[in-house]
Amino acid sequence: MHDHQQHFNGPAIHELLEMAVLSTLRPSTRLLQIIFVLLILRSRLITLPKDSLERLRDAASGKRLSAAELTEILQQIYVKESDGSRTLLVPYRNRLAKVPIRDTAAEVLASNAKHFPIQSSDSKKSKALLDPRFVRALRALLFHIAIPSWKSKESLLLAVHSFFLVARTVLSVIVARLDGIIVRDLVRADARGFLRGLGFWFVLAVPSTYTNVMIKHLQSTLALRIRTRLTRYIHDLYLSKYPDLRYYRLGLGVGTAGDKTSSEGKDANGHSGVIEGVDQYITADVEAWAEGVSGLYGNLMKPTLDLVLFTSQLSRSLGLRGTVLLFGTYYATVRILKAATPAFGKLAAAEAKLEGDYRAGMGRLGREGEEIAFYDGGARERDILTGAYMALIRHVNFIYKIRIAYEWTEDYVIKYLWSAAGYGLIAVPLLLTRRRRLAEEVEHGSSSIPSSSGNEAIASRTETYISNRRLLLSLADAGGRLMYAYKDVLELAGVTDRLYTLVSNLYAVKPASNGSSLPTSSSGLENDIIGLEHVDIGVPGHRPVNDESESQILVDSGDSSSNDKSSVYLESQSALVRDLSLYLREGSGEHLMITGSNGVGKTAIARVLAGLWDPMNEEGKVLRPHSLLVVPQRVYMPVGTLLDQIIYPDSYADFLEKGLSIESRDDGSGNSIRFILESVFLGYLPEREGGWSTRKEWRDVLSGGEKQRMAMARVFYHRPKFAILDECTSAVSSDVEGRMYQHAKDLGITLITISLRPSLMKYHTQVLNLLGDGTGRWTLAHIGKDAVLTPLSEAEGEEGGLWLGFNREIATLERKLKEVDGWEMRLKELDALLKVQEL
Repeated sequence: MHDHQQHFNGPAIHELLEMAVLSTLRPSTRLLQIIFVLLILRSRLITLPKDSLERLRDAASGKRLSAAELTEILQQIYVKESDGSRTLLVPYRNRLAKVPIRDTAAEVLASNAKHFPIQSSDSKKSKALLDPRFVRALRALLFHIAIPSWKSKESLLLAVHSFFLVARTVLSVIVARLDGIIVRDLVRADARGFLRGLGFWFVLAVPSTYTNVMIKHLQSTLALRIRTRLTRYIHDLYLSKYPDLRYYRLGLGVGTAGDKTSSEGKDANGHSGVIEGVDQYITADVEAWAEGVSGLYGNLMKPTLDLVLFTSQLSRSLGLRGTVLLFGTYYATVRILKAATPAFGKLAAAEAKLEGDYRAGMGRLGREGEEIAFYDGGARERDILTGAYMALIRHVNFIYKIRIAYEWTEDYVIKYLWSAAGYGLIAVPLLLTRRRRLAEEVEHGSSSIPSSSGNEAIASRTETYISNRRLLLSLADAGGRLMYAYKDVLELAGVTDRLYTLVSNLYAVKPASNGSSLPTSSSGLENDIIGLEHVDIGVPGHRPVNDESESQILVDSGDSSSNDKSSVYLESQSALVRDLSLYLREGSGEHLMITGSNGVGKTAIARVLAGLWDPMNEEGKVLRPHSLLVVPQRVYMPVGTLLDQIIYPDSYADFLEKGLSIESRDDGSGNSIRFILESVFLGYLPEREGGWSTRKEWRDVLSGGEKQRMAMARVFYHRPKFAILDECTSAVSSDVEGRMYQHAKDLGITLITISLRPSLMKYHTQVLNLLGDGTGRWTLAHIGKDAVLTPLSEAEGEEGGLWLGFNREIATLERKLKEVDGWEMRLKELDALLKVQEL
C-alpha cells in the first residue's frame, strides 16, 4: 500500500511541478511579448505625440506658406530685432520656423583677448600627457568660447550627459550582480529564482538601453552645440567690420599687435607668416575639435567611473592581495602603452594641413576654371592636385604604418594581458580562500561535508566568479577605452593647437588706422574730406631696414653739403609712393584721376585711402570719410538673388529700411532699383534672367562688361560722398563708360579714378601721375592750370617739366580756339580775294 501510494504520488508531483513552472512562465512570456512590441514601436511612440501636436497646431492656425510668401522669406532671410539681434527665417514643412541669432558682444570679444596670447613656438615640448601648452589652449577654447558659463545650454547638456554616464556605470554594476545571481540560481536548480532573475534582467534592459541611446544622443547634441558656439564666435571674430577687417589683414600676415619674435625667428603670431587655408580651420578643424571634446568627455568620465566603482566592488571579494595586483596591472598597462604611443597630435595637425592644401587646390580650380580653360591648363592643374593629394595619401599611409605596432601592442595588452590578469585576480578568492578553508577543516578533522552545504558553496563560488568575471570584463573594457582615450587626447591636442593658433592670431591682428582728425574745430567736416598728408605707401610687411647704406638713397634738397640734416632718405626697397599729399572736399567739384604704369602703386593708394593698409611712416596722416565706397578691379558677385547683386553689402532688411522700391514709381523720382539698372544699361537683366528673386551663380552668368556695370550700379544705389573706382570700367565701351561717369557726377559723388584711359581725363579736375622709377616720386597736376604739385624739388626734373609742358600745351590750344572766329573771317577774306583774281 505504501509502495503503491508512493508510485501514485510520483507522477502527480511531477505534474504539479510542471504546472507551477508553466504558471510562473506565463507572466514572463507576456512580459516578453509586451517588451518586444514596445521595442518595435518605440520610434513611433516617441514621434506620435510630436506629430499629433503639429497636426493640431496646423489645424488651429490653418496657415500654410504660399509660393509668394516662400519666395519673400528666401529673399529676406532674417528680420532685425529692436535689441540688435536677428531672427533667421527658415521654411520648414510649408511653415515658418524662426531661429534667434545673437552676435557675440564686442565686450566679450575684447575681454577674451587676454586668454589667447601668442604661444611661443618652442620645439622642446613636454612629453607628458597633460602638456601645459595643450592644457592652456584647451582651457581657453573650452571655458571661454565653447562653454562660457555654467548657465549656458552647453552646461545643462553636460550635466544631463554626466547623469546618464553615472547611471550607466551603476546599471553595469547591477547587471554584473544580477548575472551572478542568475547563474547561481541555475546551479542550484532553483527554477523560480532563475525565472525571477530573468524577469529582472529584461526589466533592467529597458533603462539600460535607453541610457545607452541617450548617451550617444547627448554626445552628438553636445558636439553640435559646441561646434555652433565655436563657429559663431570665430565668424564674429574673423568677419569683423572696419577697422578690424581680420579676414583681410590676417591674409596679409601683417598688423600684429606685438613685434616680439620667437626662437625660430618668426613674429609673435607665428609669422613669417600667413595662416593659409583658414576655411580648413573653420570647417573641418572646428568640427573635429567639437566631436573630439564631446567624445573625449564621455570616453574619460565613463571609464574613470567604471574603474572607481568596479575596483571598489572587486576589492571586497579580492581582498588586499588582489587589489594590489589590480593596481599593478593598471600601472604596467599605462607604462607599456605610453612607451609605444607615437606623436598622434603632430600627425593629426599635419594631416589637417595637407587636407586643407588639397581642398584649397580644388577650390582654386573651381574659382579660376575659365582662366585655366583659356590656357588649356587642365593637365598642369591635374599634376598640381595630384601632387597635393599624393602628399596627403603618403602621410595617411605613414600614420597607418606606425599604427600597426601601436595597435598590436594595444590589443595585446588590453585583450590578452588584461584577460590573463583577470583570470589571475578571479582565482584569488576562489583558490587561495578555498585552500585556506580546506586546510582549516582538515586540521579540525571535519573532512566530510554534507552534500547540500557543498552545493551551496559551489553555487556561492559560481556567483562570485560570474560577478567578478563580469566586473573584470567591464573593467577591461573601461581600461581599454581609457587607453584609446589617450590616443584621442593626443589627436585632440593637434587640433586644439591649430584652433588656438587661429584664434590667437585673429586677436593679434592690429586693427587698421582709423585715420586722422582734421585740423579744424568743426568735427562735422571730418566726413567731407578725403586726403593724405605726407604718407609713405608700401606693401605691408616690408618694414624699413636700419642699414642706411643699403636701403636708403640720399636726395639733395638744394644744399650741396652732404651733412645737411634736411636731406631726405628714400626707402627705395619698400616704398612704392613717398611723401604723398592730396585733398579732395565733397561738393567742391574736384575729381582725381590716378595714372601711371603697371605695378607703381596706384591700387596701393586706394587701399590706404580705404583703410585696408596703413601708412608706412608713423607721421603720415590719412583723412578718411565715413561715406566711402571702393569698386575694385575684380567685381565680387555674392551668393544670392539678382537684387542682392545690386544692393550688396546691404541685406534685404537694409534695403527695406532705405525705402527704395524695386520697380519705377509714377512720381519719376528715380529712387528705384529699375532706374539704377537702366542708368548702367542693364535694364534688360530682370526679364532675361527670370526676375529679381532669381538665384544663380552670377559670376558665371554675367559677362565681364555686365559685371563691371553691376559694380557701378552698386555705387548709384549706395550714393556715397566719395567713390574710388579702380579700373572698374575697363571692359565697358567708351560711350557707356562716359555716361556712367557723368551720372555719378550728377549724383554729387566725388570720384577718385584709377585708370590708364585718356578718355576719362575730361571727367576729372586733377591728375596724379606715379612715375614708377623706383624712388616713389609722383606729380599732381590740375588740368588746365600751370600748377604742378610734387614732393620736394622734383618738379624741376624731366617729369615735372613734362607735366608743365602738358598744361602749357592745353593753355596754348585754348588760346588758339579763341582765335578760331578771327581765322574764319580771314579765311573768308582770302576766298573773296581769290574769286576776284579768277575773274
